[in-house]
Amino acid sequence: MGMSQLKDLPQSAHPEAALAAMAAAVGAAHVLVDEDTRERYARSTAARPVRPLALVRPGDAGEVAQLVRIAAGARIAVYPISTGKNWGYGDACAVGAGQVILDLSRMNRIIHVDPELAYTVIEPGVTQRQLSDYLRQRGYRLWADCTGAGPDTSYIGNIMERGFGHSPYGNRLQHVAGMQVVLPGGELLETGFGHYAQSRTTHLFPYGVGPFLDGLFTQSNMGIVTRLGIWLMPQAECVNHFLCSVPAHADIGPVVDALRPLRLDGTLRSILHIGNDMRVLSGAGVFPRARVSEGARLPQALRSAMREQGGIGAWSVSGALYGTRAQVAAARAALRRALRGTAARPVFISERSLRAGALAARLLGNTNAGRRLRGKVALGESLFAMNRGVPDGRFLTGAYWRRRDGLPASFPAQADPARDGCGLLWVSPVLPLRGEDMLAVHALAEVSFERYGFDLFATFSMINERTLGGVLTIAYDKQDPDETARARACHDEVFGSMFEAGYIPYRVGNHAMARLDPARDTYWRTVGAIKAALDPAGILAPGRYQPDVARELG
Repeated sequence: MGMSQLKDLPQSAHPEAALAAMAAAVGAAHVLVDEDTRERYARSTAARPVRPLALVRPGDAGEVAQLVRIAAGARIAVYPISTGKNWGYGDACAVGAGQVILDLSRMNRIIHVDPELAYTVIEPGVTQRQLSDYLRQRGYRLWADCTGAGPDTSYIGNIMERGFGHSPYGNRLQHVAGMQVVLPGGELLETGFGHYAQSRTTHLFPYGVGPFLDGLFTQSNMGIVTRLGIWLMPQAECVNHFLCSVPAHADIGPVVDALRPLRLDGTLRSILHIGNDMRVLSGAGVFPRARVSEGARLPQALRSAMREQGGIGAWSVSGALYGTRAQVAAARAALRRALRGTAARPVFISERSLRAGALAARLLGNTNAGRRLRGKVALGESLFAMNRGVPDGRFLTGAYWRRRDGLPASFPAQADPARDGCGLLWVSPVLPLRGEDMLAVHALAEVSFERYGFDLFATFSMINERTLGGVLTIAYDKQDPDETARARACHDEVFGSMFEAGYIPYRVGNHAMARLDPARDTYWRTVGAIKAALDPAGILAPGRYQPDVARELG
């Protein structure tokens, strides 16, 4: 879609008539045009507020199809969101202003759970908390993978961004089969075997027969996914969490290399997370403004003191072991053997050890040792819950690091960094699962973070057997215009340096869509040709993973 077509879209649209038709399709109560709603949906942790024309809340796939047909007829852009909690990457904002947000959160049905074949069929509004509660309350011996983004985030929304969680099913897109998609023309598409009414394996075998289409609808604007099947993990007989503290920065490289064979051979089935000290410190509190005279970066002496006080190293490794008791015992032994000769010593956490730690913390009372132990027990309980599919909002603490008012009194209940005015930008490079690459990425990022005066929060996750997914976090004070400008400059510089070094991001925020195609290459031209065939009017989420249009939208 070229510039002239972009200009024609709002000019040729008749928004009042289109919104009236949408109200007739979904009910007037579900079409909101008031200023408070539009302002609320424009909030962004990226300090890039994008005001929508209106908010429309369909109740099912049929209504979504009607809305898309109305939008196509009126040449008005629509932008679908699941629950709108894509924090750090765009929140609930469209790429460009003046679009109609299709909020799918009313579509929150858990349509089916198959306890024998361990899968569920859900809609976009189903949250991590909802699915977790549903499985537990009905006694299903199944766990759903969950992320640290909080209990109220959407499963499908995260999958559409190809996000990842913690468990052996943490590479989520690999565990999806059978999508229902509303195409930009209003047609309903069933992927895989789903378009055969008699199919018995729609949600069991993802590929179907013929071209495999599912990937077209992730990180794209080709269609609106209104339903999908996701595989669930049978409850393990035994789960142990493990933590490794690595005292010195340079020592993390050999630890990564020692763990790689265990990931490759399947000993480590879950997604391991490797975080630097700032990830741990920011998870325990907010920036100590009273102890820092100016700037957004901790002085090295204070950072070292906080590390010593918290009993943490330069890096921490976190993961879980699943299986029978014998399998977990064998994995523990293999982990210990692999880490011999490195600076890491694994500490294993079980339900029994958590109970013992909680008792010891009570006996120690309000002493420094007691407070430190209570914090470690609380972290262990949260990690243990997440590895069993129970989401926890406490891992959103880092988003509030630079917020002037600190953590809300109700935190972590209903935590919402966009609503609460947090400043948060992420750069998310993918790199080979090697220690030297991890240290190289960290060093490359640290140059820019130091230049712009921010603490580098770095997490590297073993998202599959051969790669690390990095999340480099810029937490900033949105109330400070200078700091906000520096945060954006830091993000852009880090994004560019990662790209040039060959560490391409696995997902990007709306503010970075335009930078995905610097060479105008064949891949993006092919994506554009498919988009033009499916959405000739260009009404569905213009600019979303569409670099040429994102550049025009600015």
